[in-house]
Parts: sequence; C-alpha cells; structure tokens
Amino acid sequence: MSEAFISRRRGGSYITIKFEDFGLPIKKEAQELSVARTSLAATSVGDYALFGGGSTGSDRSSAIDAYKSNLTHSTPTGLSAVKTLLAATNVENYALFGGGLVSSYSQVVDAYTKSLSRSTPTGLSVARNDLAATNVGNYALFGGGFFMSGGSKWSSTVDAYDTSLARSTPTTLSAARYKLTATKIGNYAIFGGGNTQNTNLTVSAVVDTYSNTLARMTPTELSKARDELAATFIGDYALFGGGRETSDRSSVVDAYNSNLTRSTPTALSVARSELAATTAGNYALFGGGGNSETVGITVDAYDRTLTRSYPAGLTSPRKDLVAAAVSNYAIFAGGQNPSSYACSAAAEVYKVNDISEVTVFKGSKYKFQNMSEEVEVTSDIGTITIPAPATGYVKFKNATL
Repeated sequence: MSEAFISRRRGGSYITIKFEDFGLPIKKEAQELSVARTSLAATSVGDYALFGGGSTGSDRSSAIDAYKSNLTHSTPTGLSAVKTLLAATNVENYALFGGGLVSSYSQVVDAYTKSLSRSTPTGLSVARNDLAATNVGNYALFGGGFFMSGGSKWSSTVDAYDTSLARSTPTTLSAARYKLTATKIGNYAIFGGGNTQNTNLTVSAVVDTYSNTLARMTPTELSKARDELAATFIGDYALFGGGRETSDRSSVVDAYNSNLTRSTPTALSVARSELAATTAGNYALFGGGGNSETVGITVDAYDRTLTRSYPAGLTSPRKDLVAAAVSNYAIFAGGQNPSSYACSAAAEVYKVNDISEVTVFKGSKYKFQNMSEEVEVTSDIGTITIPAPATGYVKFKNATL
C-alpha cells in the first residue's frame, strides 16, 4: 500500500489501519515537453505515451515527445511536417498522428511503432484539421474535421486504418462537423458533439458509432449539444465531459454503456471547455480547460461505478492541453494559459494504484464509506475488497505488520 495516507493505531488485540482517500490518483513529477505548445495530439503505443505536433504560439511544431512506462522522457523522430490541430490514436502495433494544419490542411498520417520508428502510410482521403480519432477492433478511425474548398467547410469523412495500415473509407458521419471528440467502449468507436458552422456557434449533440466491422449507427444524442469537449472510457462506460454550449461552457458528463444506452452521471465539478481526458487503471480523468485560471487546474476522476472524486489539481492552469496514459500513469501535457495564452511545456503525471484487496484473519473488522455498519470477518481467513478512493478502516486481528 505504498503512497497511501495510512495511520496506525493499536488497541487491545487489534491493529487498526485507517484509510483516507486511499487509491486516488497521486501526482508525480515528469520532465517537461521538449517544446512548449498547444493544440497538439496524444496517444500511446507499447510502453510509450506520445505527444506530437502543436502550435508554439509563433510557429507550428513537428516535435514528438515520448514518455516510457517508467516516465523516462525521449524525443524520437519528429512528424514528417510541422502542424497543429491534428488527431492521434493507435491500432495494434502503431500510434497514428493524422491530419492537421500546416500552411494548409493536411492529409498526412505519421505512424510510430512500439520501438518509435516512423513511417508515413497512405494519407487521409480528405485533408482537414480539428478532427477526432479513436479505435475499435482492428481499426484506427479519423472522423470529421474542417477544411477549405471553395469556402469554409466541415467534414463528415471517416478514414479507417487496419493493423497493416491499409486505409479504407467507411460510411461517413451522419452530420459533418469539427471540434468533435471520440473514444471507444466495447465493440464500438464513438464520435460525439462538435461544431457545424465556422463563423457562428452552431454546436451539435449528434453521436455516431462504428462497430468493429465499421458499421455505423446513430444512438441517442448527447444530453447537451456542445463542442470542444473531451472523451475517454472507464469500465463499461464511454464518457463525454465538458465542452462549449451555445451560450456558455458546460459541466455535463454523458455516459454510454457497451449497449450504447446513455446516462448522465454526476457532472464535472466546474464547467469548462478545451479540457483533456484519459484513463489509467481504475480511473477516467478529466483535466484542465478554459473558463478561468482557477478552472484550468481542475482534475475530476471517475471510477468504474461513475463515482466522481477530486485528485490534486494541475500545478498550472491550462486549456487546449492533451492527455495520454501509459502503464498506471495518466499524463496531461502542453496547452496554454487561459488568461495570458502563453504556451506550456508542462507534463503532469497522475499515478493510479490498482491495489484493491486486503487479506484479513478471523475476528478482524472493517468499515468503509460505502457501508452502513462495521463488519466482522467470520471465516479463518478472508479477502476485503477496498473501494477506491477508500475512506474507512480495517482492524486487523492476530496480524503482524
């Protein structure tokens, strides 16, 4: 039970161990990005979380920053072009960075293997930026986006890459949009929200799903139309959190289970857009976002039952950041200050402990926050499942610590 706050008290024949928010993600230090930037993309492959591209404020970047499962930082070969507003996901042995904005809209896809060697497979069928990416089964999917062709336009195109990086173009999204987001759950990739107009804010609640055979469906829409939201998954749920509604920022979280039934769990603690989300261990984390400097440090965590808790906030307020996970680490990187718009190189890490069981002997007693009364162990030896985050105690009987 390392990195837990535990107080011990001996009384009679018991040793009592008290848990206070045990199991919440714990902040750790990590080396900064090689280049401070915003509007970058993030994903993972093998033992690495990768952060690529972005805008430095005065220029675009091709930098790739890699964090190994022990948090060692390296800078592999950069993207084949400097670009921002791209998207990233993975499929089997590859991390893919696709689309974006160079001097014009980009079709280029860069692929990184588990050893971080780079190749450039067939590009997207339509050049675009502000798109979304996720995966399902044996496919990496890039959907939606924004492009210029005879005027400002938004895209409904979906490109799929299989495990050999061969590209196909399945059925388009049911509604063209950009600034959408995507994640997966069970046998489905899910694209949600977005914006359907360039100059005036026309946000969307549309949700499109693709099965592992790339068949498209349109399940129940989001409970609130919004763009600039974030998505990830935890347990049996895909989560869409925050974003920008027509008149204000949002704290809404929509959850879709593996049957694509929608529910609305506890909202984010504060409304915000341009936030980031990822999943490590037993937690989905939503961090940062635009609204104010105070909001920009906020991190909300959801466990597998969709119970919300509050890990320590980010050190510096940031919006338009990204997040990726490797091993039991969730890494929030890049972004810009909501007030000064200065780009950030910060990479803040949350470690998630997976310890959830304790062995106890007959006569031991325990009580946690999800229990109405203390329970005594009646078998000679037993196992207690500890909820996370755990607040409570275990009174060990005949134990040596």
